[in-house]
Parts: sequence; C-alpha cells; structure tokens
Amino acid sequence: MKSGTLLLAGLFLSAFSFAQEKKAEKPKYNQELATSLGADKYGMKPYTIVMLTSGSAKIEDKAKMGKLMKGHMANIGKLANEGKIVVAGPFLENNKENYRGMFIFNTQSKEEAAQWVKTDPAVQAGVFSYEIFPWYGSAALPLYLKHHDEISKENP
Repeated sequence: MKSGTLLLAGLFLSAFSFAQEKKAEKPKYNQELATSLGADKYGMKPYTIVMLTSGSAKIEDKAKMGKLMKGHMANIGKLANEGKIVVAGPFLENNKENYRGMFIFNTQSKEEAAQWVKTDPAVQAGVFSYEIFPWYGSAALPLYLKHHDEISKENP
C-alpha cells in the first residue's frame, strides 16, 4: 500500500473509533425533565393507543366526506395542542385487521381516551370505529411534536 492510502485508512479508523466512543456516551440524566414528562425510572410511562378501523357508515357524497375529513384533521390538531394526543397518522397499506390509522393518547385511562376519540367528527359520523389498548412507551414521545411544525411545509 502507498503511504497516502495507509494515512487515509488510519484517519478513517480513527474517525470511526471516535464516532463509536461518542455514541457510547450516555447523556446525563435530567431529573427535572423526567419528572415533567411523567417518566418512571426507565424513562417510560403508560399511554393509550387507539386504532381507528373502518366504521359502518358508507358516505358516497364526496363533499360531505371531505368536510368530515377536514373536521377529523382539525380535531387531531386540537387534541395535539391540548397535549392529549402525541402521535396520529394513517396506515399506508390495507391490513387484515382493517386498521385505518392510529392515535397515541397521553393518558393511561381507556375511558378518557374513549372520550377524546369521540370528539372526532369522522368517528361521530361512523366513518371510523376504534379499538383501545393500554401501551407503555418512552415518556419523551410528546417532545417530537414541538418540532413537527418546523419540518412541515403544509398541513393536510
């Protein structure tokens, strides 16, 4: 090998080693942040997942359906702004369970999640039905929402 090639290989290995060392460093524990997010000793907390399914209503009127979907999206935004919903989105493929979309609500109460999902105009109209499941995930999950507006050019 030429000395230049050896030098580049050595630099690459040094950079790779440095990157691995940096990656291995655990961030300092932040008790104040953990407490504010309701984190347990593992940095986790209970949530409630709502799986939206196709409802019994079959609405052929495109204008009416458009209005319901606009209300559905507005309701998601309202719930997110209130800190009640931390994740929402549709599934991109059909599935055997007929799940259409998912919400992760910032509550461990299935009853509270049911109250919140019932504020959705598309649920009220029967376009969507739902199933509710308790779930355990990172207490930091709500933090991504504050950055979403910074990365989205348009809202649906």
